[in-house]
Amino acid sequence: MRHFGYIPAAVRAGLFHREPGDFTADSPPHVLATALGATLYSPATRPRLADDLAKLARQGVVSMVLCLEDSIDDADVAGAEDNLVRHLAELDARGDEPLPLLFIRVREPAQLPDLVRRLGPAVRLLSGFVLPKFTEERGVPFLEALISAEADAGRRLFAMPVLESPELLHLETRQDTLAGIARTVDKHRDRILALRLGVTDFCSAYGLRRPPHLTAYDVQIVAGVIGDVVNVLGRSDGTGFTISGPVWEYFRLQERMFKPQLRRSPFMEQRADALRTALIEHDMDGLLREIELDRANGLLGKTCIHPSHVLPVHALSVVSHEEYSDARDILRPERDGGGVLRSAYTNKMNEVKPHRAWAERTLLRADAFGVAREDVGFVELLAAGLNA
Repeated sequence: MRHFGYIPAAVRAGLFHREPGDFTADSPPHVLATALGATLYSPATRPRLADDLAKLARQGVVSMVLCLEDSIDDADVAGAEDNLVRHLAELDARGDEPLPLLFIRVREPAQLPDLVRRLGPAVRLLSGFVLPKFTEERGVPFLEALISAEADAGRRLFAMPVLESPELLHLETRQDTLAGIARTVDKHRDRILALRLGVTDFCSAYGLRRPPHLTAYDVQIVAGVIGDVVNVLGRSDGTGFTISGPVWEYFRLQERMFKPQLRRSPFMEQRADALRTALIEHDMDGLLREIELDRANGLLGKTCIHPSHVLPVHALSVVSHEEYSDARDILRPERDGGGVLRSAYTNKMNEVKPHRAWAERTLLRADAFGVAREDVGFVELLAAGLNA
């Protein structure tokens, strides 16, 4: 699979200075963690789940979570498990149909080995599990169950813990909770693909809900937790993990809102203006600002609950030509001793040693999402995706 692979090759060639790379479910963990992009959640109760997964893969979704937890009613869990097992078996029978990386969000540790057993050969389609309300106390049983499930499956299975518990939010317990989480995930580092932030649960603890014109970083109690999580678990010294951006709850944005404007605007400049107007009119501005703030605060990728969010997240994940130029300059072998140099764009200072970790992360993102041509930006990438 590859990001933007659904866009025709000739169009991609006009968009990318360096096209996104290929990856598979068996790629190295650091490649998959970077490539997750917009991870789309879906209730496991969907009646056409198999067809939905195949369709979304064709539309550019590369990672999905099939949810057995908060997105479904407590009374529906058994039926949702049956539905999930049945549809994954159907997909397995179809052969090598392209699919996203698939993860199951469970409620209890016992579900992991049980689902692996029930999936049988279809477990080959599964990349891992999402572990809810993760703390040291609750996380250890989940990870022990994952080890057991992995042995039964005979293949690698990843964990994506969700950091969303009240103990992490409350100031008096946050430090100890973070330390416990750090101990737990460090012991199982080879199985932790990414850490996910459950901001909706954080807001719930205080009866809050951010409106569409505000980001998670405008809610100070949430922003404080994000900062502390990155401080402890997102370091670039080899001890950190990939941490994904929080969910965006609003989905008024639909492709059909854009396409009539694109048809009326045949030229690139007019098309860009039409898209910018549509983005503002349909509550997209808040999502775009939050994605940018995710990146600025050390987060990568995003939890999504609607397909319309996927393309914007991926378009904003593409490395700009300017970023790529800076990263390459910083990492040149002759710069190993450090120093300061003017950027090729002559608009900033690149300080080799302090900017090295940023440059390394940028090139990993370039491998996954590609590098845009010098005159190509978010709007052009979004327009190309909508027209594909």
